[in-house]
Amino acid sequence: MENSFVLREVTLTLPMLPDMEIAASKTATAMAEFMHMSSDRIDEVRMAVVEACINSFEHSRAEDRKVYITFSVLGENQPERLQIVLRDTGVGFDPKDVARPSIEEKLKAESKRGWGLQIIRGLMDEVEISSSDQGTQIVMTKHR
Repeated sequence: MENSFVLREVTLTLPMLPDMEIAASKTATAMAEFMHMSSDRIDEVRMAVVEACINSFEHSRAEDRKVYITFSVLGENQPERLQIVLRDTGVGFDPKDVARPSIEEKLKAESKRGWGLQIIRGLMDEVEISSSDQGTQIVMTKHR
């Protein structure tokens, strides 16, 4: 693994309340702007963070009703990548059990939902998910 240092870090504890994903989105934007990411890449980071927050809000069933997020700008001498770690203390899930949505089936279905993880994976450069009955952690990385 390459040498890297935390050049800037922000940690948020968000209550699972309506529109709190916007606070996470604004923090992601500020960190990406600090790195001088392109506006397209900033939009991708922002959307991935919103999706990850909403997934946690809707599916975690965390008793403390909180999401913990750490935004870290990493690099050796200059900002190279933004790593976002989102964690909850919910019931967990097996990421392998999440079916990849089919556009044909979703168009016919009453619910058009279920795209969150696929969207996150498509928007970020690296995504790692670990989950157990103690909660879920998603590590999302975007290179500058």
